[in-house]
Amino acid sequence: MKHSKIAIIGGGNLGAAIAEGLLKSKFITPDHLTVTRRNTDALGTLAQQGVHTTSDNKKAIHDSEVIIVAVKPYNVREILESLKENFDPARHIVISVVTGVFLKDLQGIVKTGVPIFRAMPNTAIAIQESVTCLCHQGASVEQVSYVTELFDQLGITISIDEKLMDAATVLGACGIAYALRFIRASTQGGIEIGFDAKTANLIAAQTVKGAAELLLKLNRHPEEEIDKVTTPKGCTIVGLNEMEHQGFSSSLIKGIGASYDKIVK
Repeated sequence: MKHSKIAIIGGGNLGAAIAEGLLKSKFITPDHLTVTRRNTDALGTLAQQGVHTTSDNKKAIHDSEVIIVAVKPYNVREILESLKENFDPARHIVISVVTGVFLKDLQGIVKTGVPIFRAMPNTAIAIQESVTCLCHQGASVEQVSYVTELFDQLGITISIDEKLMDAATVLGACGIAYALRFIRASTQGGIEIGFDAKTANLIAAQTVKGAAELLLKLNRHPEEEIDKVTTPKGCTIVGLNEMEHQGFSSSLIKGIGASYDKIVK
């Protein structure tokens, strides 16, 4: 499957970001990639790189083997219903990055026998730093390997049970907003203690990036790294304890829980 042609149905923010990431990583050449959108003028940057851009979803599917569905959740049924006769179980695989649409729902629309994947990336996919959670139905080992490799070009990929996909949405996709709100609050604190906004934001953002890399590259638990900077009677432990007194960890956990409750209702 390495040299399969890919069609991205829905060239909005997410679809275009996937296209850009696949091109930058050289996972695919521009002539093997098609991106669709009703207004193709919005795909000018991709077209300039040699990507096929069109408003004809049926032609895009006909000319490709791997179909990435990146339309809005409220449009997915209508669009796929109009295209279902174009899917060929012998040559196509379908990858949905649409939030909240289950494999059984997709299988109920698309032709029986077509391998279907459900993927949940986050907005860091635009810079190839996403965490993408993946599940599938009816796919071969080779197809699973191919789709995993595809999303590995855009960050890291984790295979999960579909029952955890809503949780993955909250922790991975909504989690970007949680992390950014932490950086914003840190920036405001930095301004209060003397930095200008630009410098405070840079320090806060790079510090969070460094903290994450410590865990990812060294395979450490957060508390191991926290212990290294919390000296007895030091300023770090005083700050951490004050944050906990104000409900820092509790509010974050409750926020994640509230988001999850919202998405599963």
